[in-house]
Amino acid sequence: MKTTDAAALNEWYAVETSTDLTARPVRTRLLGQDITLFRKESGEIVIREVDDGRSGPPLPVREKYGCVWTTLGAPNKEIFEIAEADEPDRRFVPCGWVKMRASGLRIVENFLDMAHFPFVHTDILGAEPHTEVPGYLSEIRRDVDEVWATNCTFFQPRIAATETDGAFVHLTYRVPSPFVVMLYRVCPTAPDRLDAIALFIQPVEEDLCRAQPVMYLVDTVSPHSALLNFEQVIFLQDRIIVENQRPLLLPLEPRQEIPTRADSSSVAYRRWLKEKGVRFGTTMGAV
Repeated sequence: MKTTDAAALNEWYAVETSTDLTARPVRTRLLGQDITLFRKESGEIVIREVDDGRSGPPLPVREKYGCVWTTLGAPNKEIFEIAEADEPDRRFVPCGWVKMRASGLRIVENFLDMAHFPFVHTDILGAEPHTEVPGYLSEIRRDVDEVWATNCTFFQPRIAATETDGAFVHLTYRVPSPFVVMLYRVCPTAPDRLDAIALFIQPVEEDLCRAQPVMYLVDTVSPHSALLNFEQVIFLQDRIIVENQRPLLLPLEPRQEIPTRADSSSVAYRRWLKEKGVRFGTTMGAV
């Protein structure tokens, strides 16, 4: 059943990869609502809600960052900007959609969590004995209505597909909308620039979602398959952990899960969601 959560309805969502959309209708779900989407011969994309086999009026459509975006509500702003997407020398790497039995908000929170690196992504993003998460700054940036975590550092044995040696890396996290999260990291081959990695999440149901990582990289060396494999291995490792978290929905009440100092970004993210009134995918209920 389609949610009545206005805060969730009034957001933009990536629901398909642009290059995968043809004239053949694709049926999927968004926020508990059936939708169909297809591309006309003219190139125009049409997305409609479907109820009892009947199609409703066309929904808003945007093509951005290699994906097709839509909304079931009335967003008060356009899709957020990724400045790196406009830089012509960057490699654009869409990594494919993965379905996960968990709230999409849990996926965002896991992406923000550095503490799990040594235990889940062993010898890639982390390794013992380097398990401590140094202090960093988390904030809700009111001027842009986003959550940011800055001054993050962590030891990683393999920071990118191009690297085999470990190093302490500098990371910045950004949450531009409730179901999107981004990571900026210093590019190993161009230390004066940042790689940008985004995770677009399609909340299918409260406890079911699809997600796709997309990367904007400064890398003229690695074959596409190596870049894709590096990110997919990490993401599928995360899938196992997220699907085994309980509850599957994200608790927003502070007493339901006790945070540590390393969870600063998660605390800011949950506070932001609560302020916005997001209920879909949380234990506070969405209908």
